[in-house]
This record gives sequence, structure tokens and C-alpha cells, in this order.
Amino acid sequence: MPKKLTIVLGPTAVGKTDYAISLACSLGTEIVNCDSRQIFKEMNVGVARPSAEELARVKHHFIACRSVTEPYTAGQFELDALALLDELFKKYDTVVMAGGSGFYIDALCKGLDDFPAADPELREELTRRAREEGVESLRMDLKRLDPASYEAIDIANWQRVVRALEVTIATGRKFSDFKTASAKTRPFEIEKIGLRRDREVLYERINRRVDLMMEQGLLEEARSLLPMRDLPALNTVGYKELFSYFDGSCSLDEAVYAIKRNTRHYAKRQMTYWGRDGEIRWIDL
Repeated sequence: MPKKLTIVLGPTAVGKTDYAISLACSLGTEIVNCDSRQIFKEMNVGVARPSAEELARVKHHFIACRSVTEPYTAGQFELDALALLDELFKKYDTVVMAGGSGFYIDALCKGLDDFPAADPELREELTRRAREEGVESLRMDLKRLDPASYEAIDIANWQRVVRALEVTIATGRKFSDFKTASAKTRPFEIEKIGLRRDREVLYERINRRVDLMMEQGLLEEARSLLPMRDLPALNTVGYKELFSYFDGSCSLDEAVYAIKRNTRHYAKRQMTYWGRDGEIRWIDL
């Protein structure tokens, strides 16, 4: 029997954790996290990390295993996840993967090694523009040069915008073209299960979850991370809005409202990203 990786994906707050744990319990297997922020040990409340009780029910991998001070890429995740799966498939016929980071999922399923190496000088120039002109200027450049990437990537994350522009300008090829290159073959079957809900229901779940995060101490967690705010891992919805509050740029109520709004926008971009993947079997919750 071939080994199988079952990937549970979907927009933020849709219910991936509960579904993945139930599935893993029924299969008697383990879960590999593919949420790009739950990997970091300093980030807990703001990334909706599974609770201690949930982690006790099923063994999880790639949860709180790296520091935000260590750069981590989708390409590195590809290598790490493949090595881990090689070990897990010695014990299990099926392994569950769960998360909402489309770029990480693509890296594992298709491979991202064909991306060119970074151009330090160009990246420094684009980063300077982002700092001096604002990221909106770079977004408009990306929209003009590579509309597909503009629609697909998290344009609220300025590092993603810089990387997409860097590749497009340096190679003369659209960033999105690299992701449609020939996919690598994997020595296991891949099943993708996508979870979705009615938009109004999903947005209400997002709003409630943000309120719960605030009750659980997100403000204090963000304050403790303030000295590291310039690290790429912390350019994340839920933290950057509170950093603005600490700067005095907005009130706390305005910051919480912005977290809810930006999380809803992120969920919409996630669904747009996966809308192009015909391999996903969608389940309406």
C-alpha cells in the first residue's frame, strides 16, 4: 500500500485544528504543522497555537520549535518536512498535515528549489523603498509586473512583496511563473482536504477568536515581543497592529478592530490562493 499524506487546509479560523485532530485520532497517526507562524516558540496566543490539551491528544510536529530570531523559509520547510515524513512513514501508512500557509504546502507538494537565490543589492534597494516610500508603492509595481502574484500572496506582508518583486525584476520572469514550473514527484500520495464555511459565519468566527485572544493575553504577548518587532516573523496580523498601538498611532480599540479586519482580508486571500488548485476536495462545514 502506498503511503499517503492527508493535508487539511483552509482559511484562518475555519476549524482546521479540530478537524485535523479528529482525523488523526481516527487514523491513529500524527500531525505535521504547516502554519508558518506556529513554528515560532515566542508566538503563542496570536497564532492560535493548539492548546496543551489538543497537543496532548495527538503528537504534533513543527510547533514552537524555532525562534523568531532564526530566519526560516518555505524552502527550508520543504527539506525539513520531507525528512520528517520519511521517518513517520516508517511507522504510519497515513500522516496528517494541517495549516493555512499555502506557500509552505506548495513547497512540500511541488518543491520550490527552482526559485533563484536572493539578490542582496536589489533586495536592499527594494527594502529601502518600502521604508521610505511605503509598501503601497511596491504593491503597485507588483500588480503591474505580476498581477497573479499580487492576487495570490499576502500583500500585507512587505517581505513577501519585496521577494516577489526581487525575483521578477532580477530574472525578467514573473514570480508566479516559478510556482507553475514542473512539480517534483514525491514518494507518497497527497490528498488535500479544504475546509470552508459561509463567509458571514467565517468572519464571525474570526471576530470572536480575536476577542478571545485579547482575553488570553495577546496584548501582553505582543508587548513582550516589541523589542523584536522588526524581525520578519513578527510582521504578522495580530502583532503589527498592537505595535502601532504601543507607538501611539491608534487606540487599543482601533488596533483590535484592525486585527479583525486584516484577518478577514487574509482569509479572503487564502481562499483566492487555493481557488486555483483543482486537487483540493472541499468540505463545507
